[in-house]
This record gives sequence, structure tokens and C-alpha cells, in this order.
Amino acid sequence: MGLAQRDDKLHTYAEYLTWPEDVRYELIDGVAFLMAPPAPTLDHQDFAGEIYRQLGNALVGKPCQVFIAPVDVRLPKANEKDELIDTVVQPDVLVVCDQSKLDRKRGVRGAPDFAVEVLSPSTASHDHVRKRRVYERAGVREYWLVHPTDRILTIYQLEEGKFGKPEVCELSGETPVGVLPGVAIAWDDLIRRIPQPDW
Repeated sequence: MGLAQRDDKLHTYAEYLTWPEDVRYELIDGVAFLMAPPAPTLDHQDFAGEIYRQLGNALVGKPCQVFIAPVDVRLPKANEKDELIDTVVQPDVLVVCDQSKLDRKRGVRGAPDFAVEVLSPSTASHDHVRKRRVYERAGVREYWLVHPTDRILTIYQLEEGKFGKPEVCELSGETPVGVLPGVAIAWDDLIRRIPQPDW
């Protein structure tokens, strides 16, 4: 099951800013995808929140900053003005090390260094296919797909402008973040406290 499109038109960030704030969309190459209602499950929030907390603790005093959705990440294809950008995504968790990409009023402009998506049945194909391509094109250095149901993690790392073959591992022990030296995510306590989903 994929995400519903808003309509058959192509849109820009300028239009996106005029839409009601109570409905969330992502723009990919001008196509507006409705972020799956209802709100994310508690398990989804627990996974995203725990990754955010651990990253936040690990990055204290360092130049990189971690954020949790919803944060608009504008991904220009070249140097187009904001209003002409046609790709705006909202990773579940993201890390930005280049402070010039931070726009305190509107989020992030440019590729995060690290992006995490926590998968659900309604977003899995969107995150695996569309967003992976977008993140690769934009230059996201490392992309994690967390699978709460299967308790596995898929890791993509950028190599010469392309994502290499993904690494797939279990959510156990610790997983180092390749682009953040000395930073790792510990899974065992999180997995113990969250029952296996029955999706």
C-alpha cells in the first residue's frame, strides 16, 4: 500500500506553504504525497524518539544537530530559489552538520548528513523506493530504514554519489552511525520494552 497523492498536479514549495497546517504532505519532484493519517503509532514514536534521544545525547557539544519530525527538509536540485523547489521531505530523524543549511523559520535547506525513517505498512514502499532515490540524488551521506515489525535495520551509505549495496542487520546490541564517528544507537532496552507488532 502506497501513500495517497494530493492530486495529479505538480507543485512547488511556494504552494506547499499555503496548504492547511493540519494535513502533512511531502513533495517529491512536484508530486504531493499525503503523510499517512492517522497519527503514527506509539511504537513508531517510541523508535523515532529513542533514536533522537540517543543521537541528541551523543552530539552534545558537537557541531552536528539532530531533529525529529515534522521538520521540512527542502532539497533543491540546483540553486533554485526556495519558492521553486519541488522536493520537500520530513525524515523521522535527521542530523545536519553544516549549520548553513539550517533555517530557523522553515527547517532545513539541503541534504542532511544522516536521515532515519521508521517504517510502517503505509509508508514502507514510499521510504524504500521514492525517498531512497531522493536522498541519494540530494547527497544524504547515510540513510537508515528501521523495520519495527521485522526488527531489522537497512543501512545505505553514499559512495561516490551513489548509495552502495545496503547493509541489513538485526536491531540488537549497538549499531554505529558511519558518518558520525563515535556515535552508535543501542537497541536492546528499546526492543525489550516494545512488544512485537502484529501489523
